Amino acid sequence: MPVLPGAEPYRHEGGEVGVLLCHGFTGSPQSLRPWARYLAGRGLTVSLPLLPGHGTRWEDMAVTGWTDWYAEVDRELRALRARCSRVFVAGLSMGGTLALRLAAKHGAGVEGVIVVNPANKVHGLSAYALPVARHLVRSTRGIVSDIAKAGALETGYERVPLHAAHSLRVLFRQVDGELPQVTQPLLLLRSTQDHVVPAADSARILSRVSSADVTEILLEQSYHVATLDHDADRIFEESYAFIARIAPSVGKEGTAVGG
Repeated sequence: MPVLPGAEPYRHEGGEVGVLLCHGFTGSPQSLRPWARYLAGRGLTVSLPLLPGHGTRWEDMAVTGWTDWYAEVDRELRALRARCSRVFVAGLSMGGTLALRLAAKHGAGVEGVIVVNPANKVHGLSAYALPVARHLVRSTRGIVSDIAKAGALETGYERVPLHAAHSLRVLFRQVDGELPQVTQPLLLLRSTQDHVVPAADSARILSRVSSADVTEILLEQSYHVATLDHDADRIFEESYAFIARIAPSVGKEGTAVGG
């Protein structure tokens, strides 16, 4: 199945400091590509993979689960660690959840964590119906393009397969239990208006991680997909400043691959 235009993975060979970017549930690398290019332009080695089942059609996602998505970012992190002396993990929404799990599992192998509107829980009564409903209904309405900026669109699925949504709920529970193992410096950027992930998720994450170095930044002009919204430049600049503070030796610029 061909990948949707713009949903291709992105990699850039830069210096000794690397960053792994993780996209969100039903989304694609398109939502993080400008962020990836910004960091690549400042000499970092960047990896932005396409998660299994994403970036093609929602039916492909229905046969994947959280262990598949996590395995992909885990592989990418190991490859970055083999290439770079210091590696950071970052993500949007569920991608933030995956980044936090990488930090919990890899310990000193991750220098710092950057999350934008990270998700921690499937909210509402629908969450409790998922274990049964996924056997009765294949999909429900999608959650893409929650963006305040006029004309900005997210490349993702208009439908959410319920099997995948159930697996997402399992992932959230798993990572919630692992948050105390996150000890790295943490930068959390949160939109004050988010129609997908409530502020309670960020509050929960901040209350459970063990990180001593924590910064929370509020994004006043953006909705959920803030990396494509009015505050995108601020996200890019703050994330680079965070990385440069912790790992001042950002490397020489390399060559971008994959558009």
